[in-house]
Amino acid sequence: MTTSTYTIHAIPTEVVDELRNLRGLGSAPWTAEGGEPIRCCLRDARPGEQLRLVNYEPPLPPSPYREVGAVFVHAEPCSGPEESTAYPADWRGRPQVLRAYDERGWIHPATRTHDGTDPEGALAEVLAQPGVVQVQSRNVAYGCYMFTATG
Repeated sequence: MTTSTYTIHAIPTEVVDELRNLRGLGSAPWTAEGGEPIRCCLRDARPGEQLRLVNYEPPLPPSPYREVGAVFVHAEPCSGPEESTAYPADWRGRPQVLRAYDERGWIHPATRTHDGTDPEGALAEVLAQPGVVQVQSRNVAYGCYMFTATG
């Protein structure tokens, strides 16, 4: 396992509070079956937890690569992630796309996938590439945003 030299960012608490209040097509209540990735605390849901499935746009400078996608957050405020310098424990072993961005908010060629066996090493390698200012971890199958990492 690689020692981290980066910070993992969940969706900020104040943004999650706004997302919880969305109504209409931008938000839906959800009772967890278990295993849903919760982006406010960076862990998998336990069966029966009350969540909201909401539209979220990760922050990037104005660019053609900005996008909105569905993510799970707790229906009620939570304490957030336990750690900001470690890869989320529940998500180890889960293949991900590491989408790298430059200072303009454009996708950087360092973007790659990892198979989940050494997510810390893969993330550190991408962040170490010249010009990369942030990496968004995303679900391989659905492309859903998981978290942002910065060096």
